[in-house]
Amino acid sequence: MSKKILVIEDDPSTLRFIEYTLQQAGFEVLLAKNGLDGLRMAQTQHPDLIILDIMLPGLDGYEVCRRLRQKPATANILVLMLSAKARQEDKDTGMKMGADDYLSKPVDPSEIIKRVQSMLTGTGKVL
Repeated sequence: MSKKILVIEDDPSTLRFIEYTLQQAGFEVLLAKNGLDGLRMAQTQHPDLIILDIMLPGLDGYEVCRRLRQKPATANILVLMLSAKARQEDKDTGMKMGADDYLSKPVDPSEIIKRVQSMLTGTGKVL
């Protein structure tokens, strides 16, 4: 059974790029275009991992991550933040909010797959 990944991203081209990359690697992909929809999908679809943008309409990615960690049903879902915010303080904030890993855009497709596989196999954080 393939692992299920929820991608929460508001930019359509980035969303399609990530969806295609993950599908080519054999993952089942769920898509949400804003933080509220992403939270709802996390609670109902039970993904194995969430790829989460920070700059989202409504709830930003930091708040989405914080809320995921507060609810028992979603607290243990792996979270990979993927954002154009590339400063160290942005990464630190993401990790403080509960992210398991953080990647800065633009990102190579092979790096996304490497990070996702590393997280899903429990080989540790790749920072």
